[in-house]
Amino acid sequence: MKKTIVLGVSSSIAAYKSAQLTSDLLKLGYDVEVIMTRHATQLIQPLTFSALTHHKTYVDTFDRQVNYDIEHISLAHKADAFIAAPATANLIAKLAAGLADDMLTTTFLAADCPKFIAPAMNTAMLNNPATQANLQTLAARGIQIIHSASGRLACGDTGAGKLASLTDIIAALSTQLESQASLAGRRVLISAGPTREAIDPVRFISNPSSGRMGYALARQARLMGAEVTLVSGPVELTPPPAVRVIPVVTAAEMAQALKQEYARADLVFMAAAVADYYLPQPAGSKIKKAESMLTLTLSRTEDILAWMGDHKTHQKLCGFAMETENLLANARQKFERKHCDLLVANDLTEAGAGFGHDTNAVSLISRQSVRKLPLQSKDAVARQLLLALEAL
Repeated sequence: MKKTIVLGVSSSIAAYKSAQLTSDLLKLGYDVEVIMTRHATQLIQPLTFSALTHHKTYVDTFDRQVNYDIEHISLAHKADAFIAAPATANLIAKLAAGLADDMLTTTFLAADCPKFIAPAMNTAMLNNPATQANLQTLAARGIQIIHSASGRLACGDTGAGKLASLTDIIAALSTQLESQASLAGRRVLISAGPTREAIDPVRFISNPSSGRMGYALARQARLMGAEVTLVSGPVELTPPPAVRVIPVVTAAEMAQALKQEYARADLVFMAAAVADYYLPQPAGSKIKKAESMLTLTLSRTEDILAWMGDHKTHQKLCGFAMETENLLANARQKFERKHCDLLVANDLTEAGAGFGHDTNAVSLISRQSVRKLPLQSKDAVARQLLLALEAL
C-alpha cells in the first residue's frame, strides 16, 4: 500500500522547488497531497501540483468545491508523514505557537504522524533569536528540522537560509517512512542528560549535557515502533510522546533505575553524561565563603556502562564516548573495556557536535568497522544508531 506524504508549501521563493520535490516523491512511489498557504499561490499556481499529483491542491479550509467532509482532519488521518517545505519564518512561528488559522496550519496541528520542517528564508530572519527559539520549540516536540543550506539567496545575500537539497529532504522522509515499524516488538532502554552530585543544599557537580541526543533516540525509537523507557537526568526538554520516563538526579539514582530496567531491554543506549565523581558526605547546610581554599574529597561513582557490559545476556549495548583528543584510539579502548556492541565516538572540538547542539557528527565503532557520520540533526543520527544496533 502506498504511503502518503502531505506537503505544505508556504510563501518562500523556494516554493518553486516544491514542484520538483513532489515529482521526485511520486517517482519513488509515494502518494503526495499538497496544501498551500494563500500567499504561496502568488509564487506558484495550485494547478501545478494538481497536475503532478492528480489530487486537488488544498488552500482554503472552507472551499465549497471539496467533498463534504472535514478535509483537514481526513488529510491528517491519511498522512504517513507531513513536511512543510519550504517553511517561512511566519509559518514556523505559527506552528511553534500552535496556531491553526488556515488549511496548512490546521492540518499540521491535527496530524499524528512524523512531521518535518525545511526552513527557507533570508539569513537574518533565520538567525533571528525568535526564529531559532521557534525551531528549538518544534524540535523539542519531536518535529524533525531539515536544516537549510548556505549559499547565494534570492535577495542577493549570501549565507544560511537556502532550502535544503531535495536529496537531503527525500532521504529524511524515506528513512523515516521505511523504518517506522522496524523496531516493533523491541524494548529500548535509554539514558539521557546529566547527573547532579550535591556539594551542599545549593551547589552541585554536573556537566553541560542538554539531553538532546538521548531524547532524540527515545523519540525516534518510539516512531519506529519500539517500547521505550527513558531514564533522564535533569533537563529542560519535553518528554517524547508515548515514552515512559524515569526522572533521576544523581548517578546512584540513574544506576538503580537502569539496573531495574536492564533485564527487560533488548537495545540499550547509554547517552547520559554520568558524573564520574561524587561527594560521599555533602554538607547539610550551605558552605559559607571563606578566604582559604575549599578542599573536597570525592569518590568514584559506579561505572554503569561497565556493569551493563559485564551483565549482558540478550541485550545489545551502545555506549557513548566524548573526547577532546585521540578520539578513535580512546573510544576503541572504551569499546573493548566496557564490552559494548556499538560505541558512539563524539569529538567535542568539532563545530556543531557535542553538548548543547541540535546537530551532531559522530563515529560508530563496532567489532567489524568504524563508520563516520557527517554533521546532521540529532534525530537523523538517532535513527542511524537505532538501525545500526538493531542490525547487530
